[in-house]
Amino acid sequence: MVAMSDIDVAGQSESDIRRASDHESFLAHKSMRWLKISFGLSLVAILGYAFADVTPRPNGGTWYGYILGTIGALLIVWLSLLGVRKRAITAGRWSLKAWTSAHVYLGLSLIVIATLHTGFQFGWNVHTLAYALMILVILSGVYGIIVYAILPQELSNNRREMTQGQMIESLAAIDRQLEQAAQPLAREEADLIIAALGQDTFAAGAITRLTGNYRNCLTERALAELAGAANDDAHERVVVLLRKRDGQLEQIRRHLRLKALLEVWLYVHVPLTVALLAALTAHIVSVFYYW
Repeated sequence: MVAMSDIDVAGQSESDIRRASDHESFLAHKSMRWLKISFGLSLVAILGYAFADVTPRPNGGTWYGYILGTIGALLIVWLSLLGVRKRAITAGRWSLKAWTSAHVYLGLSLIVIATLHTGFQFGWNVHTLAYALMILVILSGVYGIIVYAILPQELSNNRREMTQGQMIESLAAIDRQLEQAAQPLAREEADLIIAALGQDTFAAGAITRLTGNYRNCLTERALAELAGAANDDAHERVVVLLRKRDGQLEQIRRHLRLKALLEVWLYVHVPLTVALLAALTAHIVSVFYYW
């Protein structure tokens, strides 16, 4: 029996609330608390820039520019610690979901804070390099948010309740049937099947995998050449199996493409973050050196 103290005013148990929280997106965490905080921070920065009593207008070398620069630098360092934070499992206010939500929205607020810090003064120097790298890091992060919001469902739909291992096993089963079915064929036709079966499904390069454009698919070539010659039972069976193989290959390749699209942003986001931290360090050192 559940005690009255375990029920909130809406009549939900704590376990119900916890389950609802578990299904809540990090973007909508706590009614978008961090979006509101980031919007407020950006608004304060804009108003401060607009009304700061500085001549000429505020830039990185003014007192207001130093304030924005300090806030921006601290944010960048804190945001870069998300990877470290993922190794610790905690709940509550500083759960990973809350931290990720803050990471996204505070990261976006950097566009306003850092741009105002520059005072819209750019050039061929380490200061602009740090700003450019920051923008690239943010853009790659936005890409990551988009693909993680869209692609997991597509990945699930494509799998059709099959694991990657089961997809590969299904392809292997078709290959065994195809190898037997091709035995009555003429030598040249059998060679097409042998070549298709011998082609490595996973040998495609990164660009091919990301685009899903497999131009040199020997299964499609064999299917195109044998489909027109299907005038007896042996040919018909081979063509049917080739179509099944082509469909299974399409499922596997789409699976690999979606996984690659999900993962590729990290291979850009993380190195860019490291480069940003290096450029930020050079930016800060040079500012104080020439101060």
